[in-house]
This record gives sequence, structure tokens and C-alpha cells, in this order.
Amino acid sequence: MKISYQWLKDYVSLPAEISPEEIARKLTFAGLEVEGLSSLAKGLEKVVVGQILERNKHPNADRLSLTKIDVGSGTPLQIVCGAQNIAAGQRIPVALVGAKIPNGLEIKAAEIRKVPSQGMLCSLDELLLPKDWQAEDGIYLLDPRSEE
Repeated sequence: MKISYQWLKDYVSLPAEISPEEIARKLTFAGLEVEGLSSLAKGLEKVVVGQILERNKHPNADRLSLTKIDVGSGTPLQIVCGAQNIAAGQRIPVALVGAKIPNGLEIKAAEIRKVPSQGMLCSLDELLLPKDWQAEDGIYLLDPRSEE
């Protein structure tokens, strides 16, 4: 059985400084077998949570949107996106320029239909995360109530 570290923290009071490795060691010494640890974050070092500030029609393409995204840097990023399931106010995963996302794509600053784009809004497929995390296809929409 696989158990998420976050899920475990939801049900067991754990000290903030304890690592997943230390928990695995303690569970093993308590008689519970831990076969291994794996991280879903591997390859996501330059993927951050962003909030869509604006979504406008791309001036040179019918099926593309021009978005302004707040990633906490103080200056919103302009990102061109083709997904149709996004709207202002939503929180989404954003691959920053320089990211190498798990599906193998390296994110670069680009010009898409003569408009600069400074990153990429990500779907579950692009992040190689389980599809059952979201009912619809498109950009992965994070829970607006979640702090993480």
C-alpha cells in the first residue's frame, strides 16, 4: 500500500522537522515494513503555484489565450496558453523558464504568434501525475482553499 506523507501528516501529529526518511525508519523499527520512498516532486524544482490574474484572447490566434500570472515574484508573468479550462482567480501549476518538467520538456522563453511567453501552465499529463486527481482535461486546477 502506498501512503502519502501529506496524508499521514493529516492523521498523525508529527513534529515539523521530521523528514519522510526518519518516519520510514521509525515505522520500520516499530514493526511496519516500509518498502521504499518516492517523491512526486522530483523534476518539479522550477514548477510553482501561480494565480491567474487575467485571461484575454490572444491577438493573433483564435484558440490561444494571453494570461498574466502571479508567481510571487512581484512581477506578473505573461504566458500564452491553449487550454480552455482556465479563468482569472484560479491557482495553477506554472513551469518557470528553465524548468525541465517530468515529461521531458525544457521550458524556455518563447514568442508564440508574435507574443512573448514566459513559462507554461501545466496539466497533469505534463507533470506525469495521476489523472484521477482532476475530472477534466486541461490545466490542473488547484483547490482554491488549499494553502499548499
